[in-house]
Amino acid sequence: SFPGATGMLPNDVASIGEILRLNGYSTAAFGKWHETAVWEISPSGPFTRWPNYQGFDEFYGFLGGETNQWAPAVYHNLNRVETPDDPGYHFMNDMATRSIEWMRFQQALTPDKPFFVYFAPGAVHAPHHVPKSYIDKQKGRFDEGWDVIRERIFEQQKKLGVIPPDTKLAAKPEDIKDWRDLSDKEKKLFARQAEVFAAYLDMADHETGRVIQAIED
Repeated sequence: SFPGATGMLPNDVASIGEILRLNGYSTAAFGKWHETAVWEISPSGPFTRWPNYQGFDEFYGFLGGETNQWAPAVYHNLNRVETPDDPGYHFMNDMATRSIEWMRFQQALTPDKPFFVYFAPGAVHAPHHVPKSYIDKQKGRFDEGWDVIRERIFEQQKKLGVIPPDTKLAAKPEDIKDWRDLSDKEKKLFARQAEVFAAYLDMADHETGRVIQAIED
């Protein structure tokens, strides 16, 4: 830890939302807001580090680092709201739809006013709650194990120019076993874990893409 590192934004420091709002922007935040201390999340406040007091006209999301994506603790501005009692409900889809609706309203009412959207999905932070349809698409993708896959991805990154061509593959941490030394049960577990993680990222890409498409439209 460092002196003064409290993890809390000082009251004399403006967020990007506040700076843009003061410069004529409509502002909104959707999804994860991990800037409010746990002891400040209550109906009685204080609200100084909630999104609406940090320069955002609109907020729809959850406070803290994580929430159940099937049954999230959602706030609309300063009010706790219930999500639909629907077995097909997922918060990431909900927040994307809400952000799209807000942008359309904003453009319809004040088309000459610029806007800023802070879009922060819970992915890929735990809990990894993902619809089965996304997980099924990843079936078997990681069965080769992390040793083979990390080398393949590393070579792809060099070909794509993501990393310099002379980059050396970092040594694997000593506490990570070689894939061949794992039991069949461990291989099955870790391959499944990777499938779910990749599925969550795929869903995040899809929902973020919906928002980007709405902006371009």
